[in-house]
Amino acid sequence: MEGRVIGPGPYRATKLWNETIKLFRGGMPLRRHWAHFRYYDFSFTGSEAVDYLHELLRHNYNFGPEVTRYQTLQLLRKFIKAHVIEDIKGRHGTEDFEDNGRLYRFPTMSPLKSFPTRPLLRDSSDLPRLIRWDDYEELPQQENTAPLKSAVMTSDLWNKRHSVAIGDVNECKLIRRKDITPKQVDHIWKSMTIAQLQRVLGLKTLDGVLNPTHVKGKHIVHNVFIVNKTGIVVLENKAEDMPYWVVSAMKCLANWPNGNETKQPVYPGFERDVLKTVADYFQRLKEPLLTFHLYEVFVNILSLLQEPEVATEALQVSSLLLPPPSRRRLQLLLRLMARVCQNPHLPPLNDTIGTRTLMVQMFSHCVLGSVDEMDLDELLSTKLVTFMMEHHNTIFQVPSKLRCQVEEHLSHLRRVQIKYAGSDTDFSASPAFCKQIRRVESEEQKVIGTQTPLQQLLEGLIADKELPAKDKRKRLKQFQKSYPEIYNKRFPTEESKAAVIPEKPPKLKPHLMMFNLKKPFQPFQRSWSFRA
Repeated sequence: MEGRVIGPGPYRATKLWNETIKLFRGGMPLRRHWAHFRYYDFSFTGSEAVDYLHELLRHNYNFGPEVTRYQTLQLLRKFIKAHVIEDIKGRHGTEDFEDNGRLYRFPTMSPLKSFPTRPLLRDSSDLPRLIRWDDYEELPQQENTAPLKSAVMTSDLWNKRHSVAIGDVNECKLIRRKDITPKQVDHIWKSMTIAQLQRVLGLKTLDGVLNPTHVKGKHIVHNVFIVNKTGIVVLENKAEDMPYWVVSAMKCLANWPNGNETKQPVYPGFERDVLKTVADYFQRLKEPLLTFHLYEVFVNILSLLQEPEVATEALQVSSLLLPPPSRRRLQLLLRLMARVCQNPHLPPLNDTIGTRTLMVQMFSHCVLGSVDEMDLDELLSTKLVTFMMEHHNTIFQVPSKLRCQVEEHLSHLRRVQIKYAGSDTDFSASPAFCKQIRRVESEEQKVIGTQTPLQQLLEGLIADKELPAKDKRKRLKQFQKSYPEIYNKRFPTEESKAAVIPEKPPKLKPHLMMFNLKKPFQPFQRSWSFRA
């Protein structure tokens, strides 16, 4: 039974746990077994359970062929603690599952995990609000707050705001922009990075996947800009970095046999002791390198591994959310794992399994782990760490598209604004709210919302008695070119237009000349002299 594919979405880890239990209960062969001179119907041995579940996981799209028998055994031990299975005497919880002929059975009901009951975030609050251009506008401070201006444009205001189109350019001024603080820059990076992650995952909301309050913008900015030439994060506080002896041990393995900086004597098995030293340090960390808060994010990325380019971009974005110390440790660890697997001069590090499998099994739980013990983190971490190790050179690159978007937004916020005199009506000052309406009403409001102000504008131009007749005709002609439908609706005939629009005064023809020149003018010739 291959089961269904659990795609990206909220609580994916919980869905995978429940799906695995359903497949195991629904497909595990049950038969009569004898033990202690008794028979037990609908039972199975520990070895039979390991064999079946191992094959089930290896052929399941959500896990893949990388699942080992040992990982399957670990999962069955979790199953007996969670009372998914029990021994034939009904014991569970404290009992240990063994890969042998010991008999087990399913209880009447295997408990499934329930989804968290915390209140869902609204769509609008999933993402932090992106700081807008107007948030930085420097407005004059007034002691007495004036009442809000009407948002209905009069003909005079329309003329001022559209004076360039009409032809009369009014006075303008430059509005200087406040300096953007580092805190605001952090907020912009946070908002745009989370939005980019949501788009890559293809989700309408990140509720149940990522809580934005757990993301710090200053961590993202640090991971982007404070790095060395190779892209490794540089920590400003050296107390947060790994101990020197761990870094030396990692360099020794990564550059074997030329990485022994301390010049310690090399003995048979020295490289295995060095690896154990590194493994002990990472396995004793209080939290996985990908952190508990981002567990669901990376579990969702697992569903994208069949599309390497999409998965790589998702890892590039999500790894920016890590605290800088965790990102630095993860970068160095994955680089070490890749170099050890590719080093032909390094002796075998284990007598029974290959180096690549050993590295993945040894460090996968240090990279991805769940705060809940009853989870599939061993299986999921193996698949994710294998992919990250193979693509460690690209998953820590800052996405160029994201960087360009942030830089363009910051450049836009720092740009100076040009304002024309009289065009200072603040339409955003009026209270705004959203109300769901039908599509028919929406279409009606589109027509009414655009035509009504324009009709009022046209009537205002017509009724303006202070406007000279020449300017009135000029502006009405401009209105006719811009909005012919509204203009023709107001003036369907020439008679209706003549009744409102003043006619041009007739031009006076020049008086006829009293004589006609039959010959062209000849150059003046002087026939006599006025000299004395």
